[in-house]
Amino acid sequence: MRLYLSSYRVGRHPDRLLGLLPAPAGARAAVIGNALDAHSEDDRRAGVLSEIAALTALGLRPTEIDLRRYFDRPASEAAAELARFPLVWARGGNAFLLRYALARSGADAALTDLLERDALVYAGYSAGGCVLAPSLRGLEACDDPDAVALVHGELPVWEGLGVLDHALVPHVDSPGHPESEVLTAVAARYRDEGVPHRPLRDGQVLVVDGPNSQVH
Repeated sequence: MRLYLSSYRVGRHPDRLLGLLPAPAGARAAVIGNALDAHSEDDRRAGVLSEIAALTALGLRPTEIDLRRYFDRPASEAAAELARFPLVWARGGNAFLLRYALARSGADAALTDLLERDALVYAGYSAGGCVLAPSLRGLEACDDPDAVALVHGELPVWEGLGVLDHALVPHVDSPGHPESEVLTAVAARYRDEGVPHRPLRDGQVLVVDGPNSQVH
């Protein structure tokens, strides 16, 4: 399994992201921006384009995969689409919206399977990493779970993908980020309650490469 999970944007170690790819030069990357689905289409598109620009600057060839296109379709369709990419990049935003889109499209099971087979690299930041935890409980202090009902008219999914055996808490002790204070408090709550978690400051990344897992 190969993961590159950043607190914010690409982080300080893009070389380690590229190092997870067997042939990074010109590698195709699927950009998932569904954590922004509560935004206007113009703002959402701008958010996705900012990710595409950042990944293009690393020499990658990014393309957006909008999971909404796969809602209520056979899960095999999203699985086949994601399998075409050596890298999937999930950007930040609302973790509950992203988790819902992964579930309704069938991309959650597809990504779990592809990661188990080491068929791709999963990367991203903030919400993109948070959804890999066993549960999203606690993140409601920062992200509004009711956004799922407002956007899709359905209940949020509280279970994470379970790719990680701990919660990931971004933006901790990162005074330049507007969510730093609330997420630092979430990390403290997890610590007090004995919830396994890993806090990340902006700039830091969690890199998983097979049996090796390290924060840089």
